[in-house]
Amino acid sequence: MVISKENKEFIDSLIDYYISESESYRQIAENFVPEVESVSDTAFGIITGCVYSGFLQAYQNQQLTPGLEDVSEFNKIIKERAPLIKKSILEPKSLEKNDEKPSKVEKDSE
Repeated sequence: MVISKENKEFIDSLIDYYISESESYRQIAENFVPEVESVSDTAFGIITGCVYSGFLQAYQNQQLTPGLEDVSEFNKIIKERAPLIKKSILEPKSLEKNDEKPSKVEKDSE
C-alpha cells in the first residue's frame, strides 16, 4: 500500500460523492450525443476523471508528486469500485430503492 490511509479515505469519499451525483453526470454526457457513442461510458469517464483530478489535487496540496505505484494503486481502487459507479449511472434510483450505501463491491458481484 503506497497511498496513505488519509488519501485513500479521501478517494473513497470522492467516489461516494460522484456515485451519489451520477445522474447529473449522465445528463452532462447526454449533452454530447451524437458525438459520443455511449452516454454511460462517457459519464463513467467524466466521473473517473473528476476523481483522478481530486487525487492529483490532494497530492499537490501535500506538496507531493504521485509516483507510478500511487497511480497504479489509484487505478486498482477505481477498478474495484467501477461496478458500483457503472450501476449508479445505469440505474441511479436503484441505489436509493435498495437503500444501498455506495461502498466497495465484492469481486464476486461483478
